[in-house]
Amino acid sequence: MTVIARRLAGHLARGIVMILVVTTISFLIIRNIPGDPMLARYEKLVEQGMSPEQAERATAVLYGFMPRGTLWQQYVDYMSGLFRFDLGRSTSVPGAEVTQVLASAAKWTVLPVLVGTLLSFLIGVVMGVYAAIKRSGRLGDALAVSGSLLHGLPQYVLALLLGAVFTTLIPILPSEGTADILFEPGFNAPYIGSLIEHATLPIVTYALASYGGWILAMKSSVVTVLGDDFILAAELRGMKRGIIFRYVTRNAILPLFTILALSLGLLFGGAIFIERIFNYPGLGLLLIDSITNRDYALMGGAFLLITVAIVIANIAADLLYTAIDPRVRAGGESA
Repeated sequence: MTVIARRLAGHLARGIVMILVVTTISFLIIRNIPGDPMLARYEKLVEQGMSPEQAERATAVLYGFMPRGTLWQQYVDYMSGLFRFDLGRSTSVPGAEVTQVLASAAKWTVLPVLVGTLLSFLIGVVMGVYAAIKRSGRLGDALAVSGSLLHGLPQYVLALLLGAVFTTLIPILPSEGTADILFEPGFNAPYIGSLIEHATLPIVTYALASYGGWILAMKSSVVTVLGDDFILAAELRGMKRGIIFRYVTRNAILPLFTILALSLGLLFGGAIFIERIFNYPGLGLLLIDSITNRDYALMGGAFLLITVAIVIANIAADLLYTAIDPRVRAGGESA
């Protein structure tokens, strides 16, 4: 069995255990939140004249189940449904399956997170190399300061500033939503253009919020690699500086690939403030609404999806690092 296959098997086993543990903790926390929305709906139906049996049947039809029995019985029912990929029905969207609601919201989160993160990664890596090369000059200082400022600025502050500038002071971009309702959804130029226009501010916010971390990490990594013995040996042999920095960059960027994969998973949960500010109907906004409405099933499903994304990102990061770094493969094969 190859190193990558062994690592994949180990990570899958640990990932499944992690998902089950987080799911159990989330279930216990959610079930202990004060107030039971489905019980309140059941009692309201009884107050409106239904018999207890009729109210229970109506609640079960609308929301998929009625939380009866002990906490252990509810947990067993929930986990058995989970293994059947049945997360129940939403109480805030009556009759809708949680999986369908999550899938509908996830598609709006994936594009801004993916584009914004990859854009900030590419720009941050390039600027980080220049910041390390010119670290004793004004350019290096300016790049380092810009990275520090953006890295220390909270996402929601950055989103508010961008929203104030480009939707109020210079109103060239829409302030909320995913597309203009005047355009018919589909693969047509006006609708796609509207999608891009509405996604611009979330994408730019993600990119700027992540850029500072990438440039600082890349600069630190490049400076560290410049001090390695093989760089000194290459300089003593008279190798050109451009060739040296090509090898420096290749070695310095390796740790950042791991951070990149992890950040993509973490951003699924970190999109809450940005999506709330721009009223962008992704997973972050869905999670806020589910908490506000005490939608237990939707809350659990959102937490589960975020956990799965982080676990998958962790596995991908380790496998990617193993694939691109021959030293890791060699170490694993000799073990």
